[in-house]
Amino acid sequence: MNTRAMHVLVIEDNAALRESVGLLLRAHGHRVDLAAEGRAGLQMALAEPPDVLVLDVMLPGLGGLRLCARLRAECDRHVPVLMLTARDTLADKLEGFRVGADDYLTKPFANEELLARCVALSSRHSAGLDHVLRIGSLMIDRRSGIVRRNGQILALRQLSHRILLMLAEAWPRAVTRSELTRRLWGEDSPVSDPLRTHLYLLRQALDRPFDTPMLVTIHDMGYRLQADT
Repeated sequence: MNTRAMHVLVIEDNAALRESVGLLLRAHGHRVDLAAEGRAGLQMALAEPPDVLVLDVMLPGLGGLRLCARLRAECDRHVPVLMLTARDTLADKLEGFRVGADDYLTKPFANEELLARCVALSSRHSAGLDHVLRIGSLMIDRRSGIVRRNGQILALRQLSHRILLMLAEAWPRAVTRSELTRRLWGEDSPVSDPLRTHLYLLRQALDRPFDTPMLVTIHDMGYRLQADT
């Protein structure tokens, strides 16, 4: 896999798995730090934010969900988080996304998939940039969760906020429906089409009060944001 070197922090209490993931990433030229428990791992992530954080949910000391929530509240930049867990229900995945996880991988997993997801997260999130995203008059503070357009705070529902953040982090490229659906609901996508509803709600909050629409539908492809200034 030809890609730029990443700095990856792996927080996993299973020693064999932790070392295995570390060896895999190092074999592909990436710099890896390892932590066996949550509190030490959080300190490492805050002291030197990695390009990607591979985070186990079940950790001693400070669990993965609480760790992710604290990272989002305390870190001055957005660190992409790939959660590892044996829990594979939709409710478990949604809880991970609720506290700020960017992607979700269920154990056991293939090494190639973990590597590919780390590379995609690092690229997608442009790790190391300031935690405030700006596109035209749109401002998204990834740390506080506040979204403004033309200085006006937008009231967004949880999933509408997640969709907007995904589109903003991908900007200026488009994001496909399948990518949005997978990142919102994992492999257990609802039978209905809830994405349509949440996109409608996003448009109501993002575009309806303003003269220029920012959320654009790309025919047979997906959706993207366009700058309004």
